[in-house]
Amino acid sequence: MSAMAQKYNAINLSQGFPDFDPNPKLMELVTKALKNGYNQYAPMPGLPALRTAIAEKVRKLYECNVDADEMITVTSGGTEALYAAITAVVHEGDEVIVFEPAYDSYVPAIRLNGGLPIAISLDYPSFGINWEMVKARITANTRLIILNTPHNPTGSILHAEDMEELQRITQNSDILILSDEVYEHIIFDRQEHQSILRYPKLLERSFVVFSFGKSYHATGWKMGYCIAPSRLSAEFRKVHQFIVFSSPTPFQHAFAEFLQDEEEYLKLSEFYQAKRDYFNGLLAESRFTIRPSAGTYFQLAGYEAISDMGDMAFSEWLTREAGVATIPVSVFYSNREDHHLIRFCFAKSEKLLEKAADKLIRL
Repeated sequence: MSAMAQKYNAINLSQGFPDFDPNPKLMELVTKALKNGYNQYAPMPGLPALRTAIAEKVRKLYECNVDADEMITVTSGGTEALYAAITAVVHEGDEVIVFEPAYDSYVPAIRLNGGLPIAISLDYPSFGINWEMVKARITANTRLIILNTPHNPTGSILHAEDMEELQRITQNSDILILSDEVYEHIIFDRQEHQSILRYPKLLERSFVVFSFGKSYHATGWKMGYCIAPSRLSAEFRKVHQFIVFSSPTPFQHAFAEFLQDEEEYLKLSEFYQAKRDYFNGLLAESRFTIRPSAGTYFQLAGYEAISDMGDMAFSEWLTREAGVATIPVSVFYSNREDHHLIRFCFAKSEKLLEKAADKLIRL
């Protein structure tokens, strides 16, 4: 869709990245690290100062004490962490439960490692998890359950009762958990992010993945990290070292210092909620159906009052004819389930959102 946006000179609200720069202070810290000679390999698990800063953040946010040396690994983005975790534990014939619509890296990584993705559709239209269905799909071959909260592409979130149910389902089993929490700081309406890190019994069996890129408007830097118990981190690192060995050193130095400013990530929910509300307010005059996103910087929209086309065809038409590029939600389903929904990214300037809305309300 980004390619189509370029071809037709359309406003790109498809791919998930901000159109604004990171905090100037953060960019200055990267420049300082470059000039101070931090340009060679960092330690394979990550710069000790950065891992210590992450551990302190986790302690304050989630009242969770993690060993910075043994439980935290700095990665080249959240997607690398997801791939390393899957590769570390999924083998030929293992079954992995994936909730769809799902971020598009999960299933290919499972298949590349010989695993079998077991797709379970999230309930529509709430996009919550049907735990009775999960119980029914668990077998002796179930190796891993992949979670994503806040959820891309739907913007839904998991609640405390979801985590408690997951704990009941996995207790007394060897099932592992991979929790994709890259949007941890982008959650709206004063709701609390239900991280696996809040639940010690779940953390014992989990890889938990985070992203600096999502939290600091720097997706192109490809910086993230994974928190897991020592025994799982050891296996994770065996894979990580042969994917990239270590992640960019100047960025690690910069984040180690910048993480001390807690306000920078604590204010993120308010920042993006203002953008969500502004964009949805602009679309109030349109014929799109909007159920406000609970998290992430994505907003789903139904277009049933505009067209009866499938979502792929509609997205292509919208890009080509209306000049706004979006993502059809069906592409996040293995069976291309189509609820006539499209996904907008609102991590954009107000000026760009206004230009897009002006085109959308004419439909």
